Amino acid sequence: MKIFLILFFIFFTHTLFAEVVKSIKFEGMVHISKSVALRMLSFEKGDDIDVEQVDKAIKKYFNQGYFNDIWAEFDNGNLTFYFKEKAIISQVALKGWKENDDDVKDTVIQLKKGTLYDEKKIEAAKKRIIEAISQEGKIDSVVEVKTTYLDNGSVKVTFIVNEGEEITIEKIDYTGVYGLDSDDFDEVIANKEHQFMGWFWGRNDGKMSLRDLEYDNLRIRDFYMQHGYLDAIVDAPFVRANFDSYTADMSYQITEGKQYTISKVTIYQVKQVIDDAKIKDVISLKKGDIFNIKRFREDSEKIKTLIADKSYAFVQVVPDLQKNKEKQTVEVVFKIMPGDKVKIRNVLVSGNTRTLDRVVRRELYLAPGDMYSLTDLKDSRNALGRLGFFDSNTIEEKRIDNHTMDLVVKVKEAPTGNIQLGGGYGSYGGLLLSIGVSDRNVWGSGINVGVKAEKSQTSKNYSFNISNPRLNDSDFSGNFSVYHSSYEYNDYTTLTDGISIGTGHRFSRHISGYIGYSYSRNDYEFGSDFNASYYGNTYYFESYSKSSMTVSMNWDSTDDYYLPREGFTLGQSFEKSGLGADADFLKSRTTFNKYIGLDEYIGFDAIFRYKARYYAIVDNGYIPLAEKFYMGGIGSIRGYESYSISPMIYDPSGTDTYSGKTIRRVGGTQTFSNNVEISFPLIPKAKMRLVTFVDWGIISDNVTKDLVANNLSRAGYGMGLEWFSPVGPIQLMFAKALNPKEGDKTSNFEFSMGQRF
Repeated sequence: MKIFLILFFIFFTHTLFAEVVKSIKFEGMVHISKSVALRMLSFEKGDDIDVEQVDKAIKKYFNQGYFNDIWAEFDNGNLTFYFKEKAIISQVALKGWKENDDDVKDTVIQLKKGTLYDEKKIEAAKKRIIEAISQEGKIDSVVEVKTTYLDNGSVKVTFIVNEGEEITIEKIDYTGVYGLDSDDFDEVIANKEHQFMGWFWGRNDGKMSLRDLEYDNLRIRDFYMQHGYLDAIVDAPFVRANFDSYTADMSYQITEGKQYTISKVTIYQVKQVIDDAKIKDVISLKKGDIFNIKRFREDSEKIKTLIADKSYAFVQVVPDLQKNKEKQTVEVVFKIMPGDKVKIRNVLVSGNTRTLDRVVRRELYLAPGDMYSLTDLKDSRNALGRLGFFDSNTIEEKRIDNHTMDLVVKVKEAPTGNIQLGGGYGSYGGLLLSIGVSDRNVWGSGINVGVKAEKSQTSKNYSFNISNPRLNDSDFSGNFSVYHSSYEYNDYTTLTDGISIGTGHRFSRHISGYIGYSYSRNDYEFGSDFNASYYGNTYYFESYSKSSMTVSMNWDSTDDYYLPREGFTLGQSFEKSGLGADADFLKSRTTFNKYIGLDEYIGFDAIFRYKARYYAIVDNGYIPLAEKFYMGGIGSIRGYESYSISPMIYDPSGTDTYSGKTIRRVGGTQTFSNNVEISFPLIPKAKMRLVTFVDWGIISDNVTKDLVANNLSRAGYGMGLEWFSPVGPIQLMFAKALNPKEGDKTSNFEFSMGQRF
């Protein structure tokens, strides 16, 4: 700090008296206003001042942290303070570590644009970066700072990171383990012993995580308590690190104690609000069982939900474990403090920059004036997720007093307009592409409008559809569509013009029904070598009309439209044709999808999915060939071309061969397929996931004569990419047919866009 007070010293050399201040000026000061700066002085215009007072004023200004330098000049009673302000940080960059992670800049570096350059803050940011890297198990990291002054006077700060080395855990020893198998501890701890081929999926790579190290002994203790060892003591691990090889050995000292069984389960309600018998019905812990802390927590949550559904929003379930060390028994006491009943005062909606408030509110099962219910709250979250309009949603409970609360619904809008793409690559058909445009939430109204102009190697489809899932915000829905399509099956092409209209009704939170009518006119096109007589009846390929009614019922308890992690869907529909038109059949479609989030079991956001479909058609007079079923492709058996798996008949003019014979595919009257999938997070920031799958299905036709194969079962497996792109959800599937047979048309790659995962 430079202080130029030459005039002061000359003045006091010639006189022993202070001089009167005639004026006070500030030069170069931006961050403090003149009025504030004047108030900070211990003197004002007209006062007598000396050098010590000016020196104190300069120090006071400097301590504000805005300036690199301050000095003062005094001339004929005119006092002027000069300020050299610190530079403003306009850019913050990371190199060598999480370069494009904005969250790291906010939470770790903590230097925002527009803040003043401060060496102390820079050093603190460096320490936080090194600490964050060390939490990832890397040591000896180095962070350098490069400061670049820009033309506008601001500063660009670049943190150049040289990441250290990861520590690999070579060996873990457990002392004092007798009642349990120490190998089972791998199920709960984060820091695991390195295994051979640890880089392979499902194997332990042994990389140390310092962030989790302090909790691993608590996880082991919790594992003991899940097996009744209530007195177990697990010391913090002792780590012996070799910094030459960046390896480490670890050891745990464990005192197990005795295993406890449950002598009694007691319910104690501070205020009786529900029959004890109803509470005991939801409790899984029973007398004589080995105590399990995990089941104890689950039972506590069940009790809390049961009481909270009676409007006791602030209920507390306090655990009390009364141990008898001599008998190694424990009495489990659930102490329930229900509090008071709570009413909803107001429901506030935020974050819906596009979707109308009423579209959000009609999915909520709690409204102003309602009594609180925890189940209603959870179901409301799931209902918002099933809309598919939002990336995320939360409902916060804002306590007003002991009797009232506000609910704050926060949503984050997701793109609902899709450019729908689909296609694939097959060993026979080559590249297939299709395109369409739709919006499931047009103008934020919840109305679904779609226009499709699809063209691929096997299909053409031009359509318009509009549907409203909540007509006039009621439980009724409505839809209307017109379309023209052509689908090229393996042996012929169908041309269809049609119209459909229908209405539905939501009977409960999870159950909905639908009834609709459709009419279509259908024609066939064949190649020059096609011979319809080999199919048994030529009328199978005559132009026909179809007039049909469809009735369906659906159950949906999932928590999200595109990427559910819990719940299941079950659907059953019946289509009856023959209402004044040529086609006459009864078609049944049954679908079932189950979703299980695996986070609580394996520690990361994996999802298990099981999907099954059973379709059947009954001949009531005339089943056109195009109305039968075919398998292959996304939605049934991946690894095979779409519509390529089918019963076949002998046809000398056919183009495909099977067991040395030329054949045609004629479709089946029954088909069953199922898929098992596991979806893993790949790049969470980019909303990318990896999925692995195994598909199996069977198709049959017990009516068609001269079948080469009366029953067909096929399987496929593979992996794919699921991506929530800015233009909608995309699936890229790489599949391989499992033991394909002669004549099968396999497909190695398929993709789709806009579909539910």
